[in-house]
Amino acid sequence: MYRLLITSAVLLLSVAAAGAETLKLSLKDAMSMALESNSQIKAARYSSQAVQQGVESANARYLPAVSLEETLVASNSPVNTFMMKLDEGRFTANDFGISNLNNPSAQHDFKTVLSVQQPLFVPSLSPMKELAVKDAQKSELVLEAARQGTAFQVFYTYLEVQKADAQLKVADSAVADARENMRLATVRTSIGVGLRSDELRSRTHLSMVEQQHISARNNLKLAKMKLALLIGLPEDNIYEISGFQENIAVPAISDKVVSEALENRVELKQSHADLEKSDAALRLAKSEYLPTVGAFASYQLNDKDVPFAADNKTWTAGVSLKWQLFDGFRTNSERKRALSGQSAAREMLESATKDVKYQLKESYIRREEAGKRLEVTRHALLDAEETVRLLTKRYENSLATLVELLDAQTALNQSRANLVETEAGYALAGGQVYYMTGTFVKEMLK
Repeated sequence: MYRLLITSAVLLLSVAAAGAETLKLSLKDAMSMALESNSQIKAARYSSQAVQQGVESANARYLPAVSLEETLVASNSPVNTFMMKLDEGRFTANDFGISNLNNPSAQHDFKTVLSVQQPLFVPSLSPMKELAVKDAQKSELVLEAARQGTAFQVFYTYLEVQKADAQLKVADSAVADARENMRLATVRTSIGVGLRSDELRSRTHLSMVEQQHISARNNLKLAKMKLALLIGLPEDNIYEISGFQENIAVPAISDKVVSEALENRVELKQSHADLEKSDAALRLAKSEYLPTVGAFASYQLNDKDVPFAADNKTWTAGVSLKWQLFDGFRTNSERKRALSGQSAAREMLESATKDVKYQLKESYIRREEAGKRLEVTRHALLDAEETVRLLTKRYENSLATLVELLDAQTALNQSRANLVETEAGYALAGGQVYYMTGTFVKEMLK
């Protein structure tokens, strides 16, 4: 965390110092800034801190409860006035008179009570604390899931910027090639060996690739805005990505990799926490069958005229035991519900384990597929480039039509775009493997 703070601070200071200069942003820089500044991660962090207080609250149940109470009572009830005088120590022999007992004058009393209650044996406290601890652990896992998810989203968006930048370069090349083709068609028409229709067709082709160039430029702009939003930079900040992520090296799949994924994946940790929480819930339900024991004490002041004063002082202390012998089968129903919840949590853990194994194997298969597609796409690009070269020569010597050349040029443009897409897909597949092992942040920030 300290390293992330330093990295983010340095980057933000460099942005402020550079002013209008272009910021060079690497993938690690982008991920570090997002892990510190992204709003979803901040929200998860604050939520985790809030849930952590539940553990403190559970611990507080073991401590004594101390209260101070001040009460003013006024009454002419025979019983109340009798007790007020006793509490204040002002009871006299005249108060035993029948007239005074039956028709007392109105009295008032200021009562000050300092009381203490200390639980001695409360079976429900331990499972309640464990429930709070498991909730706190789950909140930490939610934070970790937000970190992993946001980091992967930054990685994906960074690749989108990289891809959009490469596609803009492809569009630049397409426009340059289209202009060259139009120049050739215009020259051939001017010397009388070309057709006017070829010149018009070449202009139409140029117009089409110029439109694609506009879209490519806007795609790059939007991708940069999205990345800036993720990492906490202003939308209008000027920056360039540095470094080309083409291949993310991953270890070969093995039993060790699978076991590490089962150990590190947040989803499995959450399922384990849910199972342990269901165990605590079952113990909490069973604790209702047991008695509770507590100690109590109070110190009381009574005064006729002044609050917090004492005409008389008394104290009380004792121990109480409470045992619920019958509650309409409520405790039995709670126990059965907890048992069902425990079984459900166990099945969810088993299902999550199977899903993680499948997702990990799928990520390796998809990466292998992306690698083979990348190899095929590179060969296709070489073939398309050679085709355009040959057809250009043939067109210059009137051995091929402009339609054939433009079709080949369109295929070349598509092959270039496919290569950019496939390279980004291969890099994404490598990151996906680490994401499925639950070590994405750790591995990408090395």
